[in-house]
Amino acid sequence: MRNVLRIFESFEVIRLIEKSDLKVCRSGLEERIGRKIWLKSKGGRKRTIIHEGYLDTCSSNVFTVRCPVTSAYDEYVSFSYVDVLTKVVEIRFDKEMDSMECVSETLPPA
Repeated sequence: MRNVLRIFESFEVIRLIEKSDLKVCRSGLEERIGRKIWLKSKGGRKRTIIHEGYLDTCSSNVFTVRCPVTSAYDEYVSFSYVDVLTKVVEIRFDKEMDSMECVSETLPPA
């Protein structure tokens, strides 16, 4: 019996993403449509990609950011809400660089 208890003590609890987490993240982003946004993501092998633009749309699974390249050309990038919740993408808003509250609300402390 003691061996069984030791085995169960060594397991870690893994928190999964729920639908409510996605709804909170999506509603947090929908409130900020049109605002300036900075996105930092991993581009593979020691490479970080930073996008600067404006939050354009929020659909059921993804959000789109419009990144002005020139006065005549805009680049669009899209990410899923799961990317935000799993910290694949870091989001910052406005000049104060405040991080998005919905990320800290839905994720467990590290």
